[in-house]
Amino acid sequence: MFISTAYAQTAAGGDLQSSLMSMLPLVLMFVVLYFVMIRPQMKRQKEHRAMIDALAKGDEVATAGGLLGKVTRLGDAYLSLEIASGVEVQVQRTAVVQVLPKGSIK
Repeated sequence: MFISTAYAQTAAGGDLQSSLMSMLPLVLMFVVLYFVMIRPQMKRQKEHRAMIDALAKGDEVATAGGLLGKVTRLGDAYLSLEIASGVEVQVQRTAVVQVLPKGSIK
């Protein structure tokens, strides 16, 4: 009276449609992960690589360590920054995080 009758269910993994529907959340999570995390990171890396390749002598830059200076010499992997009058340091090209507008360093 209070308990309903139990019926046997079909065998697990019986049809292709149910297995595809169980994979759908996993596929949707990967698509969301790609558009939210992976794609923007790849775009930032591409922009940073283009900025580093476009560095020229006389550009004013900021490094990841917080140094501000003017580029005096360029090499393949390193560049020289003049951080004060007569003071030059060598840093890796990849340490440059921003190219500053001309005249921002006094």
